[in-house]
Amino acid sequence: MPTILRVDGFRLYFYSHEPNEPPHVHIDKGPATAKVWLHDASVARSVGYSAPELGKIQRMVKNHQPSLKEAWHAFFGT
Repeated sequence: MPTILRVDGFRLYFYSHEPNEPPHVHIDKGPATAKVWLHDASVARSVGYSAPELGKIQRMVKNHQPSLKEAWHAFFGT
């Protein structure tokens, strides 16, 4: 599970065994977790985050979208 980015206590990472899914990032902070698609920063799933936190997460993913996509493609070789 390579960590790609840490921002404001959020940890953004990939699972190394998910290359057949569209590009996405997992985001944890404390016990909360989410999965966000990189193409549009939509939330695929979330456990433990409030609506305002999910909005912050989506903005964070959009702000870092180019580097997150680059990291995905470099890691998975796509």
